[in-house]
Amino acid sequence: MIVNHTLAGWQIIYQQAHALLAAQLLHQWPAFLPCDQWVGLLAAAAQHDDEQQQWNGHYGLTPAGAPANFTMKEFSLEQATGVMRAARFQGRWRSLLTSMHLSTLYESLRGQKKAIDAFLDEQLASQKTWRRELKIRKAEAEQAYALLHWCDRLSLILCRHELPEMGRALEIYTGPDGHRHEVVRHEADGPVTVQPWPFHEPQFTVSVEATVLRQLQFANDAELAAALRTGPIETLRWDLRK
Repeated sequence: MIVNHTLAGWQIIYQQAHALLAAQLLHQWPAFLPCDQWVGLLAAAAQHDDEQQQWNGHYGLTPAGAPANFTMKEFSLEQATGVMRAARFQGRWRSLLTSMHLSTLYESLRGQKKAIDAFLDEQLASQKTWRRELKIRKAEAEQAYALLHWCDRLSLILCRHELPEMGRALEIYTGPDGHRHEVVRHEADGPVTVQPWPFHEPQFTVSVEATVLRQLQFANDAELAAALRTGPIETLRWDLRK
């Protein structure tokens, strides 16, 4: 979960919803791949945070009883393995992109546990095999993945309310076009712009749903889960303009 502290309490955005926002942003880029690969890239963006664990053992809570932000949780080999298992049902291209994302996120964990090292080694070996079988050069795969990573990053900036105040710019990531992009909003609640502008439309709107919790502490995961099932839902929207 993405957990934002607000005046009302907590604002909860599921990681799967954040991934769907990333796909909305990717959809606005001019397509530079064949149709099958472009749709596969969209699917990888939309589903890269699937296979989340069931809550148990205070998986959803901090020691103080507050909802736990995803950055507070340890790497889950079970979840990462599940993401790859699901991707493989959609083919080698989708699997390649998903595997590259997992390598990017978790390569820094190498050396901590043998099981993690084995998983990371498997990703690198599989990526090489899939590129060879698909006759895709490494640079081509990296260009496509750069867009997934770019959209993932911008989606997180929006979902976590990280847009700087007073019109200051924040770096997103280097896009597939090789340009370093920044995001800026000149007025509170005003339109968001990206410099340089990479999208094919001069203006569009993206959104994500969030659950509002007014209770600050929870006794256990079951109580948190019940509050999430019954809590009011709000739709967060951002207007992006050139």
